[in-house]
Amino acid sequence: MAAPKFDMAPCEDISAFQESLRIMRKIDDNIVHALNTTIPTDSFADKSSVPSQCKDLYDQLLQSYEQRESSIKSCIAETSNQVQTLKDQRVNDPDNFQLLKDLRKAQTKFRLMQNELNVEEVVKDRSLKVFYERCRFYYKPPKEQKL
Repeated sequence: MAAPKFDMAPCEDISAFQESLRIMRKIDDNIVHALNTTIPTDSFADKSSVPSQCKDLYDQLLQSYEQRESSIKSCIAETSNQVQTLKDQRVNDPDNFQLLKDLRKAQTKFRLMQNELNVEEVVKDRSLKVFYERCRFYYKPPKEQKL
């Protein structure tokens, strides 16, 4: 099961950002199914292909994690810059109500994006736990690749 391909989550709209992350997390949502199709029961298992299938699945997971984390951090940086710019403008024009409204909206978006990093950790931990339970006898990732 290949992860959906996205270069970046859209940062300007928080709903679109969260939806694109949801789509990119498909591989994690379907990890149990992927493992069930990758590692058949002992009676059906072709022991020679299971290690390579586990490695391929692990590589897909790793690629997906890197892509999502990069996308989230990029959007956090972009939103942080917006917040800082609005704060600087607010210092110069403290009575501008629209500026205050935009600043609060940007701060809320910034917090929601930071929260996605926490969600990403939970999703990653859950998927890797399931992966290791099923593939631990067939494939051990190199130490420098471990997440």
